[in-house]
Amino acid sequence: MFLRRTQRRKDGKTHSYWSIVENKRLDDGRVVQRHVLYLGEINAAQATAWGKAIEVFDEDRGRTQTLSLFAEGHSEVVGADASVIRLRLSEMRLQRPRQWGACWLAGQLWQELELDRFWAARLPPSRKATRWDQVLQVLATYRLIAPGSEWRLHREWFGNSAMADLLGGDFGLAEQHKLYACHDLLLEHKEALFSHLVGRWRDLFNADFDVLLYDLTSTYFEANASDLPEDGKRRHGYSRDKRPDCPQVVIALVVTPEGLPLAYEVLPGNTADCKTLRMFLSKIEQQYGKARRVWVMDRGVPTEAVLAEMRNSDPPVQYLVGTPKGRLNRLEKPLLEKAWQDVRDGVKVKLLAEDGELYVFAQSADRVTKERAMRRRQLKWLWKRLQQLVAMEVTREELLMKLGAARSKAPAAWRLVNIEVDKKTPGFTFSLNRDKLRTVRRREGRYLLRTNLAANDPAQLWQYYVQLVAVEEAFRNLKGDLAIRPIFHKTEARLEAHIFIAFLAYCMQITLTRRLHALAPGLTARSALEKFAAVQMIDVYLPTTDGREIVLTRYTHPEPELQLLIDRLRLRLPAQPPPRICAAAITTAHRRSEDFLH
Repeated sequence: MFLRRTQRRKDGKTHSYWSIVENKRLDDGRVVQRHVLYLGEINAAQATAWGKAIEVFDEDRGRTQTLSLFAEGHSEVVGADASVIRLRLSEMRLQRPRQWGACWLAGQLWQELELDRFWAARLPPSRKATRWDQVLQVLATYRLIAPGSEWRLHREWFGNSAMADLLGGDFGLAEQHKLYACHDLLLEHKEALFSHLVGRWRDLFNADFDVLLYDLTSTYFEANASDLPEDGKRRHGYSRDKRPDCPQVVIALVVTPEGLPLAYEVLPGNTADCKTLRMFLSKIEQQYGKARRVWVMDRGVPTEAVLAEMRNSDPPVQYLVGTPKGRLNRLEKPLLEKAWQDVRDGVKVKLLAEDGELYVFAQSADRVTKERAMRRRQLKWLWKRLQQLVAMEVTREELLMKLGAARSKAPAAWRLVNIEVDKKTPGFTFSLNRDKLRTVRRREGRYLLRTNLAANDPAQLWQYYVQLVAVEEAFRNLKGDLAIRPIFHKTEARLEAHIFIAFLAYCMQITLTRRLHALAPGLTARSALEKFAAVQMIDVYLPTTDGREIVLTRYTHPEPELQLLIDRLRLRLPAQPPPRICAAAITTAHRRSEDFLH
């Protein structure tokens, strides 16, 4: 290890930044550097102190010098192998515990989706023998298991995982510049990946694509909008992450009702939802051809013009879309004349045909209970807060600010309260708007849907619509378990590649979810990965009496609970790696350095 200085000029001044880096020798003899610790800007005295702290690792040799983690020149000359080798069990040691189980499971998912074959054909090795397909597998596995920055992958995660053992590689798979360079190779294969996944979903889960769920979300960047190019996709817009201060992009996603993703697109952050559907309809038709599909969307996605195009196309594009409750004002009277139809326990509908469409007015008893409880809780809090504000002695400006804060915290309840603020004194009065409350109560748990599927069973239409939770679940997983946000990449190509890698990780996650749903429905994908992560890999060193060492690389035996899960998932653990015998090459001073590092 040694100190490395990086200089950067900023505002006319030269700044020096220091890091402790470690040389690691690859299988081909090359040496790459791994960042061990970032020190930032330190003065000369601090740099000298750090240098002495590193040099002291080799004091047993009688001089100070910097050493790589695996020092060269310490091996002993070993004679011919004897037929019998005696072991020094008292000197046995265990080294390099690393996470193996979750990495192995991710590899099984990668192979099950045949992504190893797909990427091996499209990302051939470089002239320097860089396995780009394996670098991508490392990135996707990292995003699935312990998502974070590429910097953290390089500095910490890869060394604490068994990815090198599983892929038959070395630290070259986690070189920092390779992790970023791999991003530049991916986007040209996006359309081919979508077609490949359709075939895999059909083979693995017998999936059909008669019903497609379409929705949008956004993800933000920790960046100054003034530093971004004007023609880029990072824009300020409606933020679903409650971060209007950050630029963002919009992600449009199409999935099946089971959550199996088919395609996605990255759009500028100021794109309105209603301007995206026409593009995606054309995209799906070009890639998969025209077929009888039902597009299920939430309100706000389609415009009246796009719905008219869908109805008038040849053949018509079928849709089921949510409708704002405000449209009930126009349809409420004719709907009152219709009778309720029971479609399943707790759900009943009214049907109204009008203007070539079928309106489905649905009421769910469970949703009525849930929305009513939410409204009562919010209104109760707001009422109590208003009573507190009335009793406060504050200035008029402070009162208005506190009222604004209460409104932002309980917007739905605020619409049900009449508030009159005195124009001269810091006081106000409030009362319950009972007419609005009656209207809200009448519409709680009720949905107005519209469709051109006039011949379909109302129960089937309701089932189509509630399946929209699948695409919402996909967005929650991308932002939660897979930590797609925030994004720190500076170039647009790499930020889109970041989303592409998160999409690959989601494909692996939903594959595991579907397996668990069929074989172990009580477990989520995240809980299964955590259970597998308990299996560690470790190197066992057994010194021999002839000066050599037997090295046993072993993964720990799974606990009975995990073994049961492995059996339920119909997986088979691989054979333990074969033992190796080598010269004992670790001196006392070197062991101290390892102890210091770990």
